[in-house]
Amino acid sequence: MNLADYLRRQFAYDEWANREVLTAIRAAGGANQRSLQLISHILAAERVWLERLKQQPESVPVWPEPDLAQCEAQAAELGELWLEFLDLITAGDVSQSISYKNSKGEQWTSTIVDVLTHVVLHSAYHRGQIASHMRANGQTPAYTDFIHGVRQGLVK
Repeated sequence: MNLADYLRRQFAYDEWANREVLTAIRAAGGANQRSLQLISHILAAERVWLERLKQQPESVPVWPEPDLAQCEAQAAELGELWLEFLDLITAGDVSQSISYKNSKGEQWTSTIVDVLTHVVLHSAYHRGQIASHMRANGQTPAYTDFIHGVRQGLVK
């Protein structure tokens, strides 16, 4: 498997895991406000990073007001946008650096592959927080382990 295929698989996992979390939040009646805040943040941060990679202005705050229906729509759209982006880049492209400002206005430079890795890991980190919050509230969190998705044929 080459690097481009590896990255596509990581983002396929990310899309699947985000959908699973949204399904679990909806099944719980959307009653866990912190879980909804976190999935909203995950999706907003993914959009912000994609816009940074494309050198576009940021269109959303990294901590938007949580709304389940908007999150579901955004998750579907982001999955397609990430795959489109990944289809346009080559293995050589991912080693290139991009400059951007973070949400604090600080200027940074990172390689594309580091940004892509960060996006997947950042989202997984917050999905773990969501699982903890849901369990603490007596709710059933989504089972989003990567290996589970692969074993079940849910991540190709």
